Amino acid sequence: MATIDKIAVLTSGGDAPGMNAAIRAVVRKGIYHNLKVFGVYHGYEGLIKGDIRPMDLGSVGDIIHRGGTILRTARSLEMFSEEGQHKAASQLKDRGIGALVVIGGDGSYRGAQKLARLGINVVGIPGTIDNDIVGTDMTIGFDTAVNTVINAISKIRDTATSHERTFLVEVMGRNCGDIALRAGLAIGAESILIPEIEYDLKEVGEKLIRGFKRGKNHSIIIVAEGAGNIMDISTRLKEYTGFDNKVTILGHVQRGGAPTAFDSVLAATMGGKAIDVILEGKSEVMISLCDNKIVDKPLHIAFEGKKPFQRHLYDLANELSI
Repeated sequence: MATIDKIAVLTSGGDAPGMNAAIRAVVRKGIYHNLKVFGVYHGYEGLIKGDIRPMDLGSVGDIIHRGGTILRTARSLEMFSEEGQHKAASQLKDRGIGALVVIGGDGSYRGAQKLARLGINVVGIPGTIDNDIVGTDMTIGFDTAVNTVINAISKIRDTATSHERTFLVEVMGRNCGDIALRAGLAIGAESILIPEIEYDLKEVGEKLIRGFKRGKNHSIIIVAEGAGNIMDISTRLKEYTGFDNKVTILGHVQRGGAPTAFDSVLAATMGGKAIDVILEGKSEVMISLCDNKIVDKPLHIAFEGKKPFQRHLYDLANELSI
C-alpha cells in the first residue's frame, strides 16, 4: 500500500454548524502527523475545476466558533457523470493527494464512494442538520439546529400567548422528522407532524379544542417540512376548529449560527478520527457516533435502508401533550 503524505478536505451539500470545527480538526491533526493538507473550495464543483489550495495552521485559525463552512459549498451536476468523477479523481492524483475527507450528507457520501472506486482513499464525516444519515446516531449540525428551533419557538410562544392563538411552525429536515421531534419534545408542542408517522388532522384539531375548553390560551404545532404543505395544514385546521392560527416557516436560519458545544466536540472528534483511519490505510469508510463512541464503518452502510425512527420519543411527546 502506497504511503499517503498528502490529503485534502472538502465540504459538500447543505452547510451545517460545526463544519468549520471538523475542518479545523482535520487540518491540524493532519499537520501534527506530518501530512500536507489541502482544502478543496466549493465542494465537488471546485474539485472538478481544481480549486485546491494548501492549508496550514493559520488557515483554520479562529474558525471553530463560526457557522457555515470556510471552504464554501456548491451543488455539482457534473459530479453525477462518470466524466465528472474522473475529472475529480484526476485533480487529486495529479497533485499526489492520496486521501480525501468529505464532510457532508447522503449526496456527498455518494460522491465519495465514486471517488473511492477510482483509487482515492476517502473518509466521510456526517455534516448535515437533518440527522438523516444511516449508521450514525448524530450528525454534525443537528444539535445546533434543534437549539435554534427551540430559541425561535420560545419567542413565538410569547406572541402566541399574547394573542391567544395557535402557531404552526415549519422546521427543516427534508424527509426526516428528527429536528421536529426533538424540538417539539423539548418545548412541549401540542402536536408534532412528521413524515415518519401518518397523522390525522381531525385528531390534531380535537386536541386543540380540548385544550381550549380547559382554559389553554395558545398552542404550538411543529410541522416537519416533509410532512406536508404547512399552508394547507393551516387552512384545514382552521376549518375544523374555527380557531385562528398563524404560520411561521423558520427556513435557513436553522443552518446558521455558532455550533453548540455538543456539535463542536462532535466535529472535533470526528475530524480527528478521520485522520486516524487515513493513517491506518483505510478507505471508503465513514466516521460515526454510535453508543457515545466515535467509530469508523464501511461507507456503504449509509445507503442501506432508512435511519431507524425513535418512535419512543414520539409516543412520549404525545403522552405529555394530552
